[in-house]
Amino acid sequence: MYLGKIMPKRTRIVNDPADLVPLIQAFGSDIHKKVFNELSSNWMTKAELEKVMGVDVDESLKILQKGGLIQSRWRMPDNLETPDKEYHTSYSKVRANFQCDLDELGDLIRIASSDEEDFLEIVFKIEEEIRIGNTSTVGLCRALNQDASFIRGIAKRSHKFTVQGQKLLLTEEKQWKDLSI
Repeated sequence: MYLGKIMPKRTRIVNDPADLVPLIQAFGSDIHKKVFNELSSNWMTKAELEKVMGVDVDESLKILQKGGLIQSRWRMPDNLETPDKEYHTSYSKVRANFQCDLDELGDLIRIASSDEEDFLEIVFKIEEEIRIGNTSTVGLCRALNQDASFIRGIAKRSHKFTVQGQKLLLTEEKQWKDLSI
């Protein structure tokens, strides 16, 4: 394993205010931030991270993955053992280019910093709507009487959803199992 400093020089461009939710989650927690910092200088497996951190890093990896802040690749072992996924940060800078109402920004900060249980009801409602075929942000806004940034913020917070353009889709459980967490 290469242990030298390999900080990426890429900039994460945030055009959608809802993209702040995973960023606030990641950097609003000491553990998530420390995991990010470890991954900014080294490619590391989950086991290596847990050894360095001394805690379970499953949630940190999920949040960093959901925010598009880390990348992964397979590490091939020297002997004939099973390959293991290793992780590294994708970005070292952020540039925000959006405008929103302060009410919307307040909602997004609340979504990012509150407990997941605070939003379970709306998550279940969004999931029900998606299961019956209502996947567009506009359709979900109408059905749930919420604004688009709120719906997208909840989707960015929850591991149940994937945002693809103006659509919300249910995340396949396999995707998170592929993280080896």
